[in-house]
Amino acid sequence: MSNAKELRELSVDDLKRRATELRDTLFQDQLKLRTGALDSPAEREGHRRDLARVLTVLTEKQTAAAPAAEKKA
Repeated sequence: MSNAKELRELSVDDLKRRATELRDTLFQDQLKLRTGALDSPAEREGHRRDLARVLTVLTEKQTAAAPAAEKKA
């Protein structure tokens, strides 16, 4: 797990990569949940929260970059 402060230090590409990895992990967790092989439901919840954190920081970075691009144009 990482906190928002650590995520803000990452680049947009790194955040997108991490979001993709977390989505894949959540998919695997969903399969494990359905088959009864999921060891800890709390771990799945942690992955969901991490994904939300990553997407929030990614949106913040993209909206911060958008006004800067408009000023240049």
